[in-house]
Amino acid sequence: MQYREVSRPVVMLVLVFLLLCGGIASRTLSAKNESNTQGANAFASPSPTPRNREEVPQDSDEVIKTETNLTNIFFTAADKNKRFISDLKAEDIRIFEDGQEQEIFTFQTNIDLPLSLAILIDTSASEERTLPDEKEAARAFLESVLRPQKDEAAVISFTGETTLEQGFTGSIDRLRRAIDHVEFVPPSGYIGGGVVVNGTPPISGTNQSLAGSTAIWDAVWATSEELISQSAEHTRRALILLTDGVDTSSRMKMHDAIDRAQKADALIYAIGIGDRYSFNVNEGDLRKIAEKTGGRAYFPRHERDLRDAFSQIQRDLREQYLVAYSPTNKNRDGSYRKIEIQVINPALKQQNLKLNYRAGYFAKTDGPQAPATRKRVQDQ
Repeated sequence: MQYREVSRPVVMLVLVFLLLCGGIASRTLSAKNESNTQGANAFASPSPTPRNREEVPQDSDEVIKTETNLTNIFFTAADKNKRFISDLKAEDIRIFEDGQEQEIFTFQTNIDLPLSLAILIDTSASEERTLPDEKEAARAFLESVLRPQKDEAAVISFTGETTLEQGFTGSIDRLRRAIDHVEFVPPSGYIGGGVVVNGTPPISGTNQSLAGSTAIWDAVWATSEELISQSAEHTRRALILLTDGVDTSSRMKMHDAIDRAQKADALIYAIGIGDRYSFNVNEGDLRKIAEKTGGRAYFPRHERDLRDAFSQIQRDLREQYLVAYSPTNKNRDGSYRKIEIQVINPALKQQNLKLNYRAGYFAKTDGPQAPATRKRVQDQ
């Protein structure tokens, strides 16, 4: 076979052509691989890459101010006819702490806030005649106020000692059973109408002595300390206290009970009820413990009045304002700080609005942290 001789210029042209084609193919393959790599990264990290603080413009919605040391105060407003006022604005009020005006950080209406309620029922002799009505009204109240998967309640009875009938639950059936179980236990020698005949031997000296006494402040203190303070977080806490207000055996003083409820951030709604024919209702003490904690006191005379009181409590708990501020006093010394809210809108001032809120709070401390509140666990 004979080979023809190929000239050198032709060979050089062929080599240059091959080199150009190889470079183009290499760049094409590299671009394809880069595209595939970017696609894989997009699936691996679906969220946008966070920008550095310097990259966020100062007028952007992404600039969020945070404050970790706010004081929250809930309050309600009503006119002289006890009608709730639901259209207040931040500029209508001023808030003071220990006489110093505070800058309002948050102002909003909290109608839909979850509730943690403790129903405290006095079962001493003074409640013997009214207890059935109290139980019926308490059942109706819980049935109307509790929302499934959102609110919770507990039931406590007390005489000289405090008994937890039902811990916090959202189950209406459990709460009904707990209220049904609440009953008057007569002390030794009791013959009715508040009359105790001396000389009758007690079945158990200690228990019968407790059954014949009333420890209201102990019950409020224990409920605030051991139950309310451990209720679900981010809820509105309240004690509904049904009693005649006559304390006969508490080891704690009323101010101890008020302080503990305030530290638990709990309102107290007092319903002054009892056998007025044989006993007195201590309206003064019940008004004081309610007002000091931001609640209200009611003194029903008839069954309808009792139901109306529960209805007003329900509205009170739902139709509240929240005002939050960062105290100018930054000391974490555990001291008591007095709160005052003033209406400054001239038109509203003429209506003589009644603002209901807690009288003060205890500042945080740098000491040991309080036990963490439990998270809500839904009933099975």
